[in-house]
Amino acid sequence: MTERPALPAAAKAVSIATEVRRRIVEKEWRQGDRIPDEAELAVEFGVARATVNKALQLLAEEGLLDRRRRAGTRVAINPVRKATLSIPIVREQVEGAGMTYSHRVVAQRRSPVPEAIAARLRLPEGTPLIHLREVHYGDRKPFQLEDRWINPVAVPGIEEVDFHHLNANEWLVRNAPYFRAELDFSACNADGRDARLLEIRQGQALLILNRTTWNDLGAITTVRLAFHPGYVLMAGI
Repeated sequence: MTERPALPAAAKAVSIATEVRRRIVEKEWRQGDRIPDEAELAVEFGVARATVNKALQLLAEEGLLDRRRRAGTRVAINPVRKATLSIPIVREQVEGAGMTYSHRVVAQRRSPVPEAIAARLRLPEGTPLIHLREVHYGDRKPFQLEDRWINPVAVPGIEEVDFHHLNANEWLVRNAPYFRAELDFSACNADGRDARLLEIRQGQALLILNRTTWNDLGAITTVRLAFHPGYVLMAGI
């Protein structure tokens, strides 16, 4: 019987990084948790400590781990890959502008995803997803409208979250680290629903941002953000 050649250290490090990433995505290790030290992980994976160090460094460079000498390694708070965009928390944007933040869930239901949204998420048309509409307010005036589809397969436990208490934007940034994102900007004239929810006149020009994120389990969410005309420059992305 021929023995299989041992994997090189670099390949082992990538394999370990993949497993650690899975534990973070599936919340076996949650944000802020201290993970086992390098010696423990070396025993678990049957590799040299230097290989574990390399794997953890890869994840630190992605922004998923926070490594500090003498303090150990922890799962990063609000983790995102450093090579991708940083998704802003709308509440912090509103409060940073000196306004009081609030939000309202307009609609939330489980629905089959339509063709255009399914294509954006790389999912089959008709896949049941969470469809959520929210309005964010600054000093009780509309700041931003979001129309969001969330894939519960990629975000375990999402269906138990009360978005009336914590808006979807902030919950996802804090609890659903993403490894890839796509976005595009466009302009459109407000239809009846946009106008009603943003408290503007129908046909008024709006800046629209579509943003989609993925993790190792698949597409997380895609969201259409419509910015109130008075807050476009302040809202950024």
